[in-house]
Amino acid sequence: MRRREFIGVVGGAAVLPSMFSPFVARAQQAMPVIGFLDSGSPAGMDQPLAAFGRGLAEAGFTAGQNVAVEYRWANGRYDQLPALAGELVSRSVNVIAATRGPGPARAAKAASSTIPIVFQSGSDPVKDGLVASLNRPGSNVTGASRLSTDLIPKRLGLIMELVPNTKGIALLVNAAGPQFHAQVEEMQEPARTLGLKLDVLRASSERELDDVFTAYAQSGASALVIANDQLFIARREQIVALALRHAVPTSFAERESAVAGGLMSYAASFSDSFRQVGALVGRILKGARPEDLPVQQPVKFELVINLRTAKKLGLTVPLALQASADEIIE
Repeated sequence: MRRREFIGVVGGAAVLPSMFSPFVARAQQAMPVIGFLDSGSPAGMDQPLAAFGRGLAEAGFTAGQNVAVEYRWANGRYDQLPALAGELVSRSVNVIAATRGPGPARAAKAASSTIPIVFQSGSDPVKDGLVASLNRPGSNVTGASRLSTDLIPKRLGLIMELVPNTKGIALLVNAAGPQFHAQVEEMQEPARTLGLKLDVLRASSERELDDVFTAYAQSGASALVIANDQLFIARREQIVALALRHAVPTSFAERESAVAGGLMSYAASFSDSFRQVGALVGRILKGARPEDLPVQQPVKFELVINLRTAKKLGLTVPLALQASADEIIE
């Protein structure tokens, strides 16, 4: 039970009903246009997009009424991002929302040095080269970071409370993803400090996920930390099913995977970061400059524990850990 408390689409340029409806030629509309560039697919994006709309509303904008939105989805094909960004730039959009990872923002930044860009990412935007600093971005780019990569050590510590006698841990990463190296580096030091053997497991496609769990069984690890990546979000049902089939304790980077049957998750609110992006976009449309808008950071991190899954795995969740959880799924 939770303790604290639109869309139909088709690929490429999505067609979205109601609030996020398709838009006719800009010449027929006296309204600004937002380019929305995303590294994943529209599947499962109802709540984040609704949150994006709420952020726009904070600045007085409603899609289809006084602002238009053009969507481009990379569907996990990072190599497609430059072309999709180029399409939006050629449309002379007023601002680009570049979401789910640094890849879309990098592509948009390479495509234009003048169109304002608002990113949504789980990694450090300074390390990614998107902004000069969090407080003073210093270019045509600002955005919202969930600090997901920085939370990898915290996820390790939390799952260690469920498997305290483990000698080894595994990290699942997408070697083709833009955050691969940073995610591995974030895990290496805490694993070394705890005296744990670290196995880095790689999957860059749906078919490779089955092989990951075979490799996990051979590694001798006692738990698996899932790094934040669009492939793993898109295939969360498959990963959860494989983890249960192979009796693997898993820690995820987003709440939705724990709700779907993963053992636990620790993360900032995914939807709220989209609300922050919408609010920043709205402020820019009203005249603010991105270089003057500090990068937004999470105000709250949520721990979700799935007790049903813990029981299936034969794990006991300490009462103190349950008490610290924001959400328990029973």
